[in-house]
Amino acid sequence: MDNAKYTHFIESCRERYTPKDVESIEKAYALAFPCLQDRTRENGEPFIHHAIAVAEIVVNEIMLDADSATAVFLHEADRIQPLDPESLKKNFGVRTISMMESLTQISRIKLYLTELQAENFRKLLVSYSRDPRVVIIKLADRMEIMRSLSMFPKEKMESKAHETLLLYAPIAHKLGQYQLKTEFEDLSLRYIHPEIYRDIENKIKLNEPNRKRVTDEFIAPINKALTEQKFDFQFKSRTKSVYSVWRKMNKQGIPFEKVYDLFAIRVVINSPLDQEKADCWKVYSIVTENYTPDTARLRDWISVPKPNGYESLHTTVAFTENCHVEVQIRSHRMDINAERGSAAHWKYKGIKSTEDSTESWLNKIREALETPGTDTSEYAREFKTNEIFIYTPTGELRKLPLGASVLDYAFDIHTNLGCRCIGALLNGKNVSIREELHTGDTVEILTSKNQKPKSDWLSFTLTSKARTKIKQKLREEEAKTASIGREMLFRRLKNWKISLTDDQVIGTLNKAYKLKTATDLFIKIADNQIGFHDIKSTLLNGNEEKPVEKASYVERTVKTDDDFLVIDDGIFNVQYKFAKCCNPIFGDDIFGFITIGDGIKIHRTNCPNASRLISQYPYRIMKAQWRSGKESAAFQTGIRILGEDEVGLSNRIMEVINGMNIPLRALQFEQKNGQLDGKIQVYINSAKQLEMLLFKLQQLKYVHKVSRISTDFNV
Repeated sequence: MDNAKYTHFIESCRERYTPKDVESIEKAYALAFPCLQDRTRENGEPFIHHAIAVAEIVVNEIMLDADSATAVFLHEADRIQPLDPESLKKNFGVRTISMMESLTQISRIKLYLTELQAENFRKLLVSYSRDPRVVIIKLADRMEIMRSLSMFPKEKMESKAHETLLLYAPIAHKLGQYQLKTEFEDLSLRYIHPEIYRDIENKIKLNEPNRKRVTDEFIAPINKALTEQKFDFQFKSRTKSVYSVWRKMNKQGIPFEKVYDLFAIRVVINSPLDQEKADCWKVYSIVTENYTPDTARLRDWISVPKPNGYESLHTTVAFTENCHVEVQIRSHRMDINAERGSAAHWKYKGIKSTEDSTESWLNKIREALETPGTDTSEYAREFKTNEIFIYTPTGELRKLPLGASVLDYAFDIHTNLGCRCIGALLNGKNVSIREELHTGDTVEILTSKNQKPKSDWLSFTLTSKARTKIKQKLREEEAKTASIGREMLFRRLKNWKISLTDDQVIGTLNKAYKLKTATDLFIKIADNQIGFHDIKSTLLNGNEEKPVEKASYVERTVKTDDDFLVIDDGIFNVQYKFAKCCNPIFGDDIFGFITIGDGIKIHRTNCPNASRLISQYPYRIMKAQWRSGKESAAFQTGIRILGEDEVGLSNRIMEVINGMNIPLRALQFEQKNGQLDGKIQVYINSAKQLEMLLFKLQQLKYVHKVSRISTDFNV
């Protein structure tokens, strides 16, 4: 493990940390070395050098604690070869191990980065950082990569430069790590637009030898005047970075020579609160008495602060014919607020923020980092988020509220995907639409053409988009069902030849069944909740609240009523049977036929044998009708389905039957020459239910014809 880079690094650690801390770092390095010694980077350099360089940035540039440096080496070892948990617990503290685990988790993040995705990725990175030091270590890791970027292929250079600009530079800025942020931006520009970078850098360097002289000369008269007027003040100066200059040139469409705030001086005064504004204007007068201002560039954010609370006076003055200087004037209070408060520089410079839990947490960490001796690990327990971040199969990142389900995610992708969702592959495993998602999950939605939104979906969806769309689709489905029910009702009314207007029919029935709207009535008819026999009775007899009577389908008797056989569970022990040639069901028009030795057979009036029986044996024909209430009984009937032999059609047929809760007795499917011939036997409680079943089957794609048949077929 004799390594000059490591030796230099550990010596710097001995200057900063206790012997026990240094021992912990050395143990971590000893674990990492065997894992990394045979691995090399793109330029052939040992990979262990990367780990050492990252730890050095953590220790000597960002000035984090020894646990952070230890976590760097453990992480680099763990992501190559998972370390033994027992050994880790024995040699390292809980916080150090936690940081290692978070860093390893972050290293597995799949980046699919665009400007729209960048904020989500930043929040994802923070959400993985249970300890705030993890975010800082990750910045150090990326800084080492950016400083070594020349070793990578050109395509990878540009990719990592874009990632850094969109993801890491904003985090560094929000944490107050301005040096890291500026270097991230400049290095990114250097590899994205190398020629532009070199041009701006050279122009800035041309004036560099004179900058100190210019600064001293510029502030000299202002310093003298402020001192004479007994102001308590200080000067701050800065030169724009290459990236900042390029951004301003690009945003405002101006050449380098027109960037007047390339060089800026800030005058910060200590004044009582009630004198701040007046004193700032006095300083402005002193500046403009000595230098000619560009009045078009005066910005008064003292009289009218920015919406974010930023207060300051900005002016640009001519120092020499070819040199312009931006001067910022503010009180000490304004300066603190601008740097650390609600008007922090990283906000007013355009990095959008919504003061959510992530932003608030980053602000607290920033303040802690700027306060010497603060233990940032204490902030680990404070971070909470109400968001989760989910990957699509292509690597795109989606943001959802905490507790969101698979169905919420499906609707977030697309409304149609949500409506047809039947489950998902969650990290490769099949799960239901109710499954709760967690940050880092990869989700692929499974769909079915026959799936439709259901009212119970509202019980496990959280997002407004999902809930709104589900309610919308349920309303559309209700309207569709109501339309079917309306068509069924008025077709029957036409057959019955009842002389009532549509409004009279709806009014009478709504009153009888205590319904509020016509839509409610039509839906109940379509869903088999109101029988046509009862409807006919109500309309003809005015018996508006006639109760539905239940009937058994095991023991059946008949009785006469005005020369009609009334099919009932009644008395008299007069036996009847339903003819197998037509299998009548409740609601069919029927008649009775007196057989020799087999009682009375009940036929449909449109039975294939009806014409022959009526013409040849008129003396054995009896009128018959259903007694109200038979709708609750079960009648066996046959259905034939003709269509194309398409994969999955038989499954969709079964889905329709099961979806209506209709008992299935038998089925038979035959395929020949690309055609499907299906026959099924089911138990139906009424002609209305059968009518609905036939309608739904006919609506299936690839189904050509659906018809009612005898149940006498071999299965």
